[in-house]
Amino acid sequence: MTRRSAGVAFIGFAIWLFGIRYVAAAIYGAGISVDNEYSKETFARFLSYIGDLPLTLSIVSLVIGLLYLLWAEREAK
Repeated sequence: MTRRSAGVAFIGFAIWLFGIRYVAAAIYGAGISVDNEYSKETFARFLSYIGDLPLTLSIVSLVIGLLYLLWAEREAK
């Protein structure tokens, strides 16, 4: 696997982790009755149940992916 491929894979993983946080919160909220009223505050509460770990890992993965891409470009020159 080249450095470019690794960089793209890390960025793809970052996108997946970022999205899975919201999908998990939506799934969690689908099983809970909240007086039939969904709002930004309700969804924010569901996001707080998921935690910040997926967001943190997605940021770390994005940075690693960008560093790999920059490293590959620098080597190509």
